[in-house]
Amino acid sequence: MNRVILMGRLTKDPEVRYSSGEHSMAIARYTLAVDRKVRRGQNGDQQNADFIPCVAFDRAGEFAEKYFHKGMRVLVSGRIQTGSYTNRDGQKVYTTEVIVDDQEFADSKAEAPQGGGSGRGGDNYNGARGNGGGRYAAGPGSDDGFMNIPDGIEDEGLPFN
Repeated sequence: MNRVILMGRLTKDPEVRYSSGEHSMAIARYTLAVDRKVRRGQNGDQQNADFIPCVAFDRAGEFAEKYFHKGMRVLVSGRIQTGSYTNRDGQKVYTTEVIVDDQEFADSKAEAPQGGGSGRGGDNYNGARGNGGGRYAAGPGSDDGFMNIPDGIEDEGLPFN
C-alpha cells in the first residue's frame, strides 16, 4: 500500500500551470515543511523539517491556487511517486513527490497567517479522486460556525446531497 499523510506549512504560494489540449487541467506544485522531532540534545528536543514536494491535479490544483498561501498549515494525503530524468549535463536525477488525493486546512481561522490564506480547521477539499471530482470545496470560514462554499462549485459533490 502506498499512502502518505502529511501536515506542514507551505514554504511559498503554490505554482500552478495549466496543461494544454482539449481538456486543460490545473497542475499545482507546492512544498510542505513538515516538522521532524530529533533526539533530545542538551537543550531539550530539537526540531528539524523535511521539505516535501506535492503535486495536486485538476480541481484540487485549482483549489490550491485559490486558497493556499505561504505559511499556511495544511494536511495532505496521497501517494508517493518516484521518477527520474536525465538533466542537460547528462546526469540522472531522481525525483520523489506526493501526488495529492485530499488536502485540508489545518489552521483555525485565528491561527492562519495574516495576509495569507484563510480557512477553518476541518474545512477541506477532496480532489483528484478518479475523474478529478471532489466531495466538497471549502472557502473562507465565517464566525457563525458555518462553512462558506465558493461560487461556481457544483452541488453534485456536496456531502449532504
